[in-house]
Amino acid sequence: MKKSQLIYHYIREQQAVSKQDIVVGLKLSLPTITHNLQYLEELHLIDTSDKIRNTGGRNATAYSYVKNARAAIGLYLTAHHINCVSVDLSGDVIQMIRRKRDFNLDDDGYLQEIGVIVEEVKRKSKIKDKDFLGVGISVPGLVSQDGEIVTYGMTLNFGGRTREGIAKYIPYRNKLFHDSIAAGYAEVWKEQDIQNAFYLSLSNSVGGAALFDKKIYEGNSQKGGEVGHMTVVPEGGEQCYCGRKGCFDTVCRSTLLDQYTDGNLERFFGLLDAGDAEAVRLWDKYLDNLSLGIHNLRMLFDSDIILGGYVGAYIEKYMEDLCDRIDTRNPFGDPAREYLVPCKYKVEAAAAGAAIHFIDEFFESI
Repeated sequence: MKKSQLIYHYIREQQAVSKQDIVVGLKLSLPTITHNLQYLEELHLIDTSDKIRNTGGRNATAYSYVKNARAAIGLYLTAHHINCVSVDLSGDVIQMIRRKRDFNLDDDGYLQEIGVIVEEVKRKSKIKDKDFLGVGISVPGLVSQDGEIVTYGMTLNFGGRTREGIAKYIPYRNKLFHDSIAAGYAEVWKEQDIQNAFYLSLSNSVGGAALFDKKIYEGNSQKGGEVGHMTVVPEGGEQCYCGRKGCFDTVCRSTLLDQYTDGNLERFFGLLDAGDAEAVRLWDKYLDNLSLGIHNLRMLFDSDIILGGYVGAYIEKYMEDLCDRIDTRNPFGDPAREYLVPCKYKVEAAAAGAAIHFIDEFFESI
């Protein structure tokens, strides 16, 4: 890592530091630090307007990072919505738009709407062209390593589609991302304490992402983490959209719950909290199946497990029950409460994660 990057990230982590703090913390010479601080100031990445108050003597200049110095935009295209967020250098969401629109890449109007929403978010976020890093596009399918082609898109029947076609009306740098990978990366990127984790996405379909030392493990052919298609019902299971029977997706996709409430997951959990008998029955069955999947992931990876997706956004208050069910399966005695966590991004993790790619890319260029 270059000295400028090292100093910049130290300032980001510490929030506000003096020049002497940086000398002590990074063990670099004062001339080296002074030169690189000047460079970061020229890029408008750090602020020096505040002072660190001392009990005696002159107050030292406080160096802090400017989190809105650059920004990126992330899209998440789903079956019935176009979701778009802008993200600053902290990974925090600045603006968000969620617009109902059926997925249809053959409809030029749909493609135009994607471009319109990107421009709307950019304008509302007040992002200047010189500070704009790019647009990440998350899709519910496997994507080639270069982010150019959807290699597997059976969920929405769009395999073989290209970044160029999807982003026809996006006049900025852009790249495609697999939604589970983008969401998982966003979670680990924000959480300093997590190094190794499996992100389990519980949405209209079930997916996942394995992260080792904060890096995505994609496997030999970008299929790493596709736990939605591991078999959990050996005999008599339901047919999955992939054509096989008994996949994890068939027992833990969010639609198993919200089909009871006409596609409204928030209403389902409202009924569950009110003690509605059918909601309780569906949730009990769901938790049993989910506990099996989580147990298998723990046995395979021995890592933290993050619960995300549509169901993950609601699961925090039900964690105790879920952990108890997982613990009955574990032969080693390590309690699920120590490794199982709900997601931090309750909404639009896949969109935010796609945007964060461009933030990371910018950090590498400093």
